[in-house]
Amino acid sequence: MTASDTTSATRAGAATEPVSEPRVFILLVNWNGKADTLACLESLQQVNYANKTIVVVDNGSSDGSVEAIRRRFPEVRLIRNEHNERFARANNQSMQLALQEGADYVLLLNNDTLVDAEFLRHLVNRAESDPAIGMVGGKIYYAEPADRLWFVGGGVDLWRGRIWHHGLRQEDRGQFDQPRDVDYITGCCVLVRRACIETIGLLDESYYIYGEDVDWSFRARQAGFRLVYEPKAKIWHKISSSSGGPRTPEGLTGFKVFHKVRSMLKFFWKHARWYHWLTIPVFMTIEAMRVVFWLAIRGNWQAIRALVRAVLPSRSQSNDAGG
Repeated sequence: MTASDTTSATRAGAATEPVSEPRVFILLVNWNGKADTLACLESLQQVNYANKTIVVVDNGSSDGSVEAIRRRFPEVRLIRNEHNERFARANNQSMQLALQEGADYVLLLNNDTLVDAEFLRHLVNRAESDPAIGMVGGKIYYAEPADRLWFVGGGVDLWRGRIWHHGLRQEDRGQFDQPRDVDYITGCCVLVRRACIETIGLLDESYYIYGEDVDWSFRARQAGFRLVYEPKAKIWHKISSSSGGPRTPEGLTGFKVFHKVRSMLKFFWKHARWYHWLTIPVFMTIEAMRVVFWLAIRGNWQAIRALVRAVLPSRSQSNDAGG
């Protein structure tokens, strides 16, 4: 539920001289991901940005994560939960702490990422270029192969009932090297201005898993904030480590497919107007058929079964979807 204890420490990378950089809190959530989290924290130690504080929320891990983090990174702020509070609740806990302690920006970062040493400076510089910018995201690659793109900005189409990543699975040839406004920024790595959070609120905890970032982005745009993709900020992502993704084609486990579809439906039910529903069912059906075909030729029957279960009525989101 609430944090059971918090360890105090000095700010990560704190300088002895006064700094004029905006204060950034980097927020990670860990759930039995000791190896990934330690690698991510090691990567963050190389980041060239002095005025930062790293906070890890541990969601009741049983793999020794807490002890390992305390031992290897004593400067990291650590919040312990007794149970798995999932992505939204855990990030909201650390965001509340960050706001209370004077953060100018918070950076949500997945614990299964590795970052370029200059990524944070590029994100902050882009945000500082215009006070209307509420959120900034970077160029996110797959961890393997390291030149294949996973996210260069997200799209949302209320008429088609569609949410997607630009550039997904493309080789990086410089085709996405220009910053631009986007519809949403993934919670895998998103820098958020304090004023944006104070205006739109925290993540919606009613999402079981997935979709919180799209919802948050949509609310930011509705409030008049810009969402900007910054290609100079580079991150590498080990896809779906916490849900067994690397063991399945394209990281699409049954668990992931089931909850992604459910969260997508929740998002459109929440934000689409009545007239969007005149076209959403048609386009969703066409897209579902395309996805089933794509999964079938890869032999991912687990994901196909999960997709079918996700669209059936009267089924709890907390049910096991074959993950």
